[in-house]
Amino acid sequence: MAQGTSVQNFVAGAWTEGEGAVVDVTDKFTGEVIASVRCASTAQVDAAVAGAKAGFATVKLEPHERYRLLSRVADLILENRQGLAETIVAESGVPWKDSDNEVARASETFRLSAEEARRLVGEVVPIQGASGQSHRMAFTIRTPRGVVGGVSAFNSPLNMVAHKVAPALAAGNTVVFKPPLVTPLSATRLFELMLEAGVPAGHIALVHGDGDPVGQHLVEHGDIDFFTFTGSTPVGKRIKAARGMRPVALELGSIAATIVCADADLKRAAMRCAQSGFRRQGQACTSTQRLFVQRDVLDAFKALFLAEVAGLVVGDPRDPATDVGPMITEAEAVRAETWVREAVAQGAEVLAGGVRQGAVLQPTVLAGATTDMKVLSEEIFAPVLSILPFDTLDEAIDQVNATEFGLAAGLFTQNIQSALQGAARLHVGVVHLNDASSSRVDLIPFAGVKDSGVGVEGPKYAMREMTEERLVTVTL
Repeated sequence: MAQGTSVQNFVAGAWTEGEGAVVDVTDKFTGEVIASVRCASTAQVDAAVAGAKAGFATVKLEPHERYRLLSRVADLILENRQGLAETIVAESGVPWKDSDNEVARASETFRLSAEEARRLVGEVVPIQGASGQSHRMAFTIRTPRGVVGGVSAFNSPLNMVAHKVAPALAAGNTVVFKPPLVTPLSATRLFELMLEAGVPAGHIALVHGDGDPVGQHLVEHGDIDFFTFTGSTPVGKRIKAARGMRPVALELGSIAATIVCADADLKRAAMRCAQSGFRRQGQACTSTQRLFVQRDVLDAFKALFLAEVAGLVVGDPRDPATDVGPMITEAEAVRAETWVREAVAQGAEVLAGGVRQGAVLQPTVLAGATTDMKVLSEEIFAPVLSILPFDTLDEAIDQVNATEFGLAAGLFTQNIQSALQGAARLHVGVVHLNDASSSRVDLIPFAGVKDSGVGVEGPKYAMREMTEERLVTVTL
């Protein structure tokens, strides 16, 4: 993306300059300014919502039309793969290999949503099974909610937007979306591609700005019929409180864990856990932050795991070989480094990493951490992982469950009984057997429990959230 690019809002069917503050967008590795965005005003947010409401009322797309349009978006994403990946690398610092994969995944998210648009159905209700109801039939239908408001996080600036927008459109809604102010470019390009594909201009709106006032105004807007958000738990709780009885889907934080039992394939577990802990700089809600290893194989596993960590390439995200690039800001890298230093001062030991240069924090492995340290008691959202020994699987599961979060967990074992019992006992939304906590495929249902959120993502499942189920009875 050319330096000096001005990023616009898309409001009421037209690209327009914002009326608020001007904010620079920087390359997260070099620090250079690559674009600027002028934030929307609250009046522009109102206009965006009004336009989406009018679009919902006046232009109805049939399921086969939604299928065609969203399929075309999926094609256009792949046709623009190189440029989109370059944009993700620049604005988020995500290394090339992960950015390129994110583009492919975003295309798949739109394609999955397109397919689901043609098979969104209700169900037959066996009303005749009730006494005196043999003369009646009953079934449910699913109808779009109306205007969907969405806000996403910086760590997946394209595919996360796709997971909000594509299911909403596939279900027949219109959308008003606010991307993160620190990574607005991928979302803006995606909206351009949606318009190029033929998505009606009145069905989508894009507003840039901070969480306050732009995001907050969108959350509180009375004409937003459904709100979907990915971000921190404290912000999610405020959104839930502000929305009251109006429905939301919140994908929030975690202190994700993976368990490695003594009978596991240790080499594969070490490889997957290293990827889970450090790819995308550990800036994912499912990144393994707590790695529980059975004491019988602790030394053997540590040797394998530390070798995997040592093999990670750290640095310039544009280098195709790079595994770990810069964090989203240098301030965030400093915060994570400070937490590590505090843990060491309290008795933890650094087994690898712990060194920072600018926004790049080396993959860091700790031993001896305890739950009174921030590295274990709070979501670090950084390439920092703690190895924790355990004796019995029950003990490890109890420790995994002993937080207010419950998003995803991994469990490596070759014992089918241990695997299935663990899956039942781990109080999280997603359990990956013989894989790490961050494993995800875009078509699966993805949801947290406890303070990790409400509602379900994944195109098929998000579309159920974004529609209303209506019972219809017929008296014969």
